Amino acid sequence: MWSRRNNIINMEEKRVALIGIIVEPGADTGRVNDVLSHYRDYVIGRMGIPYRERGISIISVAVDAPADVISSISGKIGQIPGISTKTLYAKV
Repeated sequence: MWSRRNNIINMEEKRVALIGIIVEPGADTGRVNDVLSHYRDYVIGRMGIPYRERGISIISVAVDAPADVISSISGKIGQIPGISTKTLYAKV
C-alpha cells in the first residue's frame, strides 16, 4: 500500500544512530517516554540502566531514521529539564 508519508521517508537518506540519554533525579521520565513513543516507528531498540551510586539513569536508544528525525528526537528529549542527550551516527 502506497502512502505519501512512506514515500517521503523512502526518498530521504536514513541513518543509523545511537542516542545517549542521561536522566538526573527528579526529571520527567514520562515526557522522555512520550517522545520515544511518538517516534516508535524509528526505534530499533532501547536499554535503560539505573546507576544507583550516582542516582541517575542512563538510556541508550538505537534508531534508524532520516537525520532530521534523529535530530528532532534528540532535541525534544534534551529540552526536558534534568535530561542530557548526545547522538552518535553510524558511518554506514
